[in-house]
Amino acid sequence: MLNSPRRRRSIATALAGITATAVIAVPQLSLAGASINAQVRGSIQAVYVTAPAGSDVTLTNTSGKFTPITATTDSSGALVFHDVAAGKGYKVTIHSGSETLTPASFTVLNQTTPPPASFYSKVKIKPGINYLPMRDGITIAATLRLPSGKTSLSQGPFPTLIEYSGYGTAAPGSLLDSYLGKYTGDRALLPDTSTAVGALIGPAIGYAVVSVQMRGSGCSGGAFDLFGPSEPTDGYDAIQEVAAQSFVANHKVGMVGISYSGISQFGPAGLNPPGLAAIAPLSPTEDLYSTGSPGGVTNTGFAAGWIADRVRDAKPSSATTGQRWAWAEIQAGDTVCAANQLFHNQAQDVQGILANSPDRVPALYNLRSPLAWASKIKVPVFLVGALQDEQTGPQWTDLISALGKDKDVYATVQNGTHVDSLAADVVNRWEAFNAIFVAKKVPTTPGLVGSLMVSGFVGQIGGGAPISPVPYTTSKTPAKALADFRAGEGRVTVNFDNGNSSAGPGKPLAPYSAKFTAFPPTNATKTTLYLGPDGTLVPSQPSAATTSYVPNPTARPTTSAGAHFDAWAAQPNYNWTPVTGSDGAGFTTAALATNTTIVGKASLNLTFSSTAPDADFQATISEVRRNGSELYVTSGWLRASYAKTLVAGSSTPYLPFYSYVSHQNAVTYPASVRVPLDGIGYTFRAGSKIRITLSAPGGDRPSWAFSNTYNNGATTTINLGSSTFVFPVVGGVTPTDSQPACGANRGQPCRTYVAAGNGG
Repeated sequence: MLNSPRRRRSIATALAGITATAVIAVPQLSLAGASINAQVRGSIQAVYVTAPAGSDVTLTNTSGKFTPITATTDSSGALVFHDVAAGKGYKVTIHSGSETLTPASFTVLNQTTPPPASFYSKVKIKPGINYLPMRDGITIAATLRLPSGKTSLSQGPFPTLIEYSGYGTAAPGSLLDSYLGKYTGDRALLPDTSTAVGALIGPAIGYAVVSVQMRGSGCSGGAFDLFGPSEPTDGYDAIQEVAAQSFVANHKVGMVGISYSGISQFGPAGLNPPGLAAIAPLSPTEDLYSTGSPGGVTNTGFAAGWIADRVRDAKPSSATTGQRWAWAEIQAGDTVCAANQLFHNQAQDVQGILANSPDRVPALYNLRSPLAWASKIKVPVFLVGALQDEQTGPQWTDLISALGKDKDVYATVQNGTHVDSLAADVVNRWEAFNAIFVAKKVPTTPGLVGSLMVSGFVGQIGGGAPISPVPYTTSKTPAKALADFRAGEGRVTVNFDNGNSSAGPGKPLAPYSAKFTAFPPTNATKTTLYLGPDGTLVPSQPSAATTSYVPNPTARPTTSAGAHFDAWAAQPNYNWTPVTGSDGAGFTTAALATNTTIVGKASLNLTFSSTAPDADFQATISEVRRNGSELYVTSGWLRASYAKTLVAGSSTPYLPFYSYVSHQNAVTYPASVRVPLDGIGYTFRAGSKIRITLSAPGGDRPSWAFSNTYNNGATTTINLGSSTFVFPVVGGVTPTDSQPACGANRGQPCRTYVAAGNGG
């Protein structure tokens, strides 16, 4: 994510000192026989074993409630049992050749019982690469980057940030020196620019940053498990170890990062480590299922490719596999990094697990869900995302409600792409947030290096826009800055028409915004429109009637991305093609008499029948303008057989909430479903029309694709008298810009309007 193919590779420094590790919290069991040397340790809901290659290992538990598991050590003599329930009384029996060994029983750790404070205080972190001990004895790589212009820890204490990622975040090269043209080291040691929030911007504006490498990736030990049980606890342990350092101001740290290192903040923060001051997740997702299977329909586009890349990235580092920077470390003589490759071939088979079940299996997804962790978070949160995010998706706005018990939440919602959370009128507020809540200082305008790096990196988005001044710099004291920030920032800020400012079409700057206390706003007016005859969308219930279409996923390109699509561009090459003929059905309002601002999610409530046993819906909201153009707003998906998993207590008129825990193979018709539509923050202008288009999944998103969908070529019949579109309308929002021209609004492709076969 955030251009995971590494948009620009830059930076690296020589191999720095490696710290001594503290005594591990859980002892490792070592045993030896005539031909077997083995080690066993209980990890966080996992068991780590080393024994001769090809040894058969059986895991049991004395409680008698555990079904024994047998597996074989790999060619490196490593084996990891994943997804093991926490508890005491576990044993392994190791068979190698004619010999059998059974060590003493051991404990599998839970996520909620940390080591004593003394475990963390023994760790000493130096500039450069370090290996931090986790509570189960695994060490993970972490690179300390000093603030720009600082050369020694003695110049501290420094306000300190952590970026936590499975990308090449701990690569010890200096991204800052690279951007300044001063880097002379091995460029293979440069961190991924996907981690530039920590590796580049943080040090440039005066923060020490510890770039933490996820378990089982790069030079970190252990086995990779995408957002698995050890990801939150490793983050907790790293936070506590960093916060204990004498160079850390206030002995509190903040977490920062975009995309991968935005999502990774929720688990550790949900465990509430005492050393955590605040988090600032940018462009996250709220749940892996909603990105991988929106509405229960498998996303074979970005989500599948990204997971496959993470699995490849976690392979043992060599000249041809794993992360390039780790191999460069090993070649430079880093023996700890080399030893830490041992368990990399034991990564959790995330691809296999997801492929084997289309359902949202609670045991798999709940512990990996940012939404679940968000409800436990107590520290201040600066949350930003886009409503047309082409990678992680726009469904992240559910996090705002999940953070409802946290008093210091500042969410920015805007149209745009995955990278727009670093837009010119957002990054300045991000700087103020970290100054106030992490550094405990009055915000200041960054110096020359900081200004250059912020404007230089943000300037790559859409050709750049002037960076807005850092706010709250005139507050007299840190306490006054805190009070001013709380008074001046809305819990939810909606930036409208991002890209349609005076800076120029497609440049990341919003001409107007509005502040609310919730998403959707509590003062929103519930508005209902009915799907009517001849493709109309009307405010009064029409007489009972039907309209039909035949979903055809091959009628349009799989995605809306044109050739050489670049979401960073001011005006990306979209290829958003219309749904024509009987391939879909369109429903369009009359021309609006006044501006209509929708803020929040929405629900399309359908009564329908199909000649297929199941049905997949894609519903897309757009604006049809007087000039004949049509602007994309949002979409939603649902596999009809999941309708029975609707959770009434968690649903609202605007948000049908599904558990997706199971689906039936056939739907009884006529059926009623609620298609969840992703968040909207848009003013439909007077004279324009609101349109809903129903079609086969695909063709309306630049990076999400769908295959193996149901009801392709089958006739889908919509009951018009009982099908409705329900959405929240807010008053008091007045656009200060003209209606955006095609291609101006970021993340919102535009095309010539063509009516569907039913007239809408």
